[in-house]
Amino acid sequence: MQLYMAIDQLGNTYHGLEHPRKDLLERIGGGRVSKMYANTKTGAEHIGYVIGAHWCRVFRVLPFHESGAE
Repeated sequence: MQLYMAIDQLGNTYHGLEHPRKDLLERIGGGRVSKMYANTKTGAEHIGYVIGAHWCRVFRVLPFHESGAE
């Protein structure tokens, strides 16, 4: 299971997201939902969601230490 977290433009954090779009919509509340993009050298890249007035950038959470990796 992959976990995600999000940070909005005000610095609010949303942790433990399994399904980022669905979970953010439930936590923030209703409103229009659209994808948020950032320009890169290779083109636009999907980086999060705009939900109502919240611009949420989504990050994948990885464990600090995985067994067998040293």
